[in-house]
Amino acid sequence: MHATSFLPGLSPVAGKPLTATFDAGRLSSDGGVIVLREIAKRLGLAEAITAPLRDERDPARVQHALAEMALARMVMIAAGYEDCDDIDALRADPAFKMALGRKPDSGADLMSQPTLSRLENLADWRALTRIGLNLIDVACRSYARPPTDIVLDIDDTDDPAHGQQELALFNSHVGEKCFQPIHIFEATSGKPILSLLRPGKRPSGEEAARILRHVIRRIRKHWPNVRILVRGDSHYLSPETLDFLRQEGCDYILALAINARLKEIAAPWLAQCDIRRSPSQRKLRRFHQFQYAAESWSRPQKVIARIEATDLGTDARFIVTNLEGRGKTLYEKVYCQRGTAENLIKDMKRATRSDKTACSRWEANQFRLFLHMGAYWLLHAVRRAAPKRSRWRGATLESIRRAFVKIAVRVHELKGSIKLAFPAAYPHRAMLATITGAIIASGP
Repeated sequence: MHATSFLPGLSPVAGKPLTATFDAGRLSSDGGVIVLREIAKRLGLAEAITAPLRDERDPARVQHALAEMALARMVMIAAGYEDCDDIDALRADPAFKMALGRKPDSGADLMSQPTLSRLENLADWRALTRIGLNLIDVACRSYARPPTDIVLDIDDTDDPAHGQQELALFNSHVGEKCFQPIHIFEATSGKPILSLLRPGKRPSGEEAARILRHVIRRIRKHWPNVRILVRGDSHYLSPETLDFLRQEGCDYILALAINARLKEIAAPWLAQCDIRRSPSQRKLRRFHQFQYAAESWSRPQKVIARIEATDLGTDARFIVTNLEGRGKTLYEKVYCQRGTAENLIKDMKRATRSDKTACSRWEANQFRLFLHMGAYWLLHAVRRAAPKRSRWRGATLESIRRAFVKIAVRVHELKGSIKLAFPAAYPHRAMLATITGAIIASGP
């Protein structure tokens, strides 16, 4: 039997004619989503996100469970399909069907875009609150044993708005209408703790303290004795935050915005540093510790001043902390590591497109943000499963996706099994086997 040629007229390769046909069988370009399915099952991500939702559909007519829909959306985002309507082109994809526990050939196709859109608009603010707390529980359960100490990095980022959307405000610093979501990560492991959609303005001290109160008290329900260090920029240094962290027995190291009084205190140190810097030195740094209390603070705090002189002039930065130690060590080795959170936020925005918050209702956009947070979990878990000394442990999530998710696969559904055939030229087969083994060994 001769196959009917498709794309006639292709030029020969090395003297051999080309024949194109559509008879390769069930193929997918996203074979790695099978591994993402294992991660989602072990973390319970889909259940954590959908458990608080009220499903008022007729059970006799339900074809797609809420948890299935959430899992499909998270796996799609992790694979690079962040738009909800991408599901219409992926409904029959064998890899995505298997990721949802369906047979690749004889199993029912996945849900449609309107079905997923209804899911995104299902949550009210009470359900969203419970989902946020559930995701904190997921982070705590992901540890094999309770840690002795953790570091919570809190930071915000701009999220451009897409028209007349609830919570969108004009931000003069960004120069456009946007949201300004707050993200909290556990800095040592890079695990996400909370992603909270909020108006496009600087958070108040009361708001920052309220967010930290919910997060820290939820964590302490799992680990009553864990030592918590909170790091953040000057947005989060407020009387309410300082009083709450002291009340909870937490450590903190927060940036302090400069003011006229601090400029006056730092003036002699800046002059001294500038005089002592020799012409051959690129820069000279000095650190000073002193007690300082703003009028709104309930008590004085230890402040560390970083004084620096360079060819461009002099500069002073300040941080507030209750940690003991040398100012140089606390500033350079502890506070400056806060930059890790900025890299994690970039990872989430670039790899999962978490700024695709284009719904008109803020509740739908917050639910979307939780789904993107779940997609971050999937990719980050693959990265964490790589050996510590391998280059993949420090790779970006985009590199992780290209190497371990975007893998071509041919799927054969047999009578008693399903066979996955990956390309013989796939270069990361050994590392994929190592990562998959580590994920499965991590337990349910």
